[in-house]
Amino acid sequence: MTHSSILVLGAGELGMAVLQSLAALAAPHETRIAVLLRPSRLHGAAAERVRELGIEVLAGDLQNDTQGTLADLFAPFSTVICCTGFAAGPGTQRKLARAAIEGGVQRYVPWQFGVDYDVIGRGSPQDSFDEQLDVRDLLRGQHGTQWLIISTGMFTSFLFEPSFGVVDLAQNSVHALGDWDTAVTVTTPEDIGRLTAQIVLTEPAITNQVVYTAGDTLTYGQLADTVDETLGITLTREPWPVATLLADLANHPEDNLQKYRAVFAQGNGVAWDPAVTFNAQQQIAVTDVRGWIARHLRAPATNR
Repeated sequence: MTHSSILVLGAGELGMAVLQSLAALAAPHETRIAVLLRPSRLHGAAAERVRELGIEVLAGDLQNDTQGTLADLFAPFSTVICCTGFAAGPGTQRKLARAAIEGGVQRYVPWQFGVDYDVIGRGSPQDSFDEQLDVRDLLRGQHGTQWLIISTGMFTSFLFEPSFGVVDLAQNSVHALGDWDTAVTVTTPEDIGRLTAQIVLTEPAITNQVVYTAGDTLTYGQLADTVDETLGITLTREPWPVATLLADLANHPEDNLQKYRAVFAQGNGVAWDPAVTFNAQQQIAVTDVRGWIARHLRAPATNR
């Protein structure tokens, strides 16, 4: 296993964080770093940013290109890291895994920057998770391409998205998904980028295993306490029991946020002990929820 060439798929929030960290950590004269972008994005702001980092920009369409076309694009690279998620459309993650295998990529890092899909299992409220298990089965069922899965939990910022409904400062409210003792693991995209680069570049190479990260693991009760203490406010607290969220999903079966709320409320595979994580074992400092709040939020004027 060598690190002579790395291809990153996508330059969105997570992809850009991974690219910036790879550029900072990898010796440019020893490692070829490239990013695959849709042809329409080759001259956009993201492409210019990565070029300024000394990163090569290649054209490819993950959603519309055939598996064979993608396999040819992937073939020259020793490691391919997928940073394009479910927005690419159903079936895309399976196609990308097959393309990596067909292209003879030495090591493939699929888009699994989230929960522990093995623990959640098939048939969860979030039906798109089944494709993630298909990807794991594909990779585990062959021996030509090594694989590396990085489980990060939820993006920290998602806890504070008003549309998700967990912490909504404008409404002065916090909802527990499940109950106040249900736990969730979160990591910021910036930390995921730094940790992914370090995990990928570790010697000897890490292969054929799941590696965990965590900026924080906390219960929804601890989350509510942390928001109150950090911002000096008192949020109104209301639990959203699993049964309620499953009923809401049954009434709105295509609502993606309802799917996520229900699967996180069940509490399986969405939280792990920070002690098992790469960052804890390597003593790498990361941003916890309290630090994220202090950096990004302030109390609404009505609560000050």
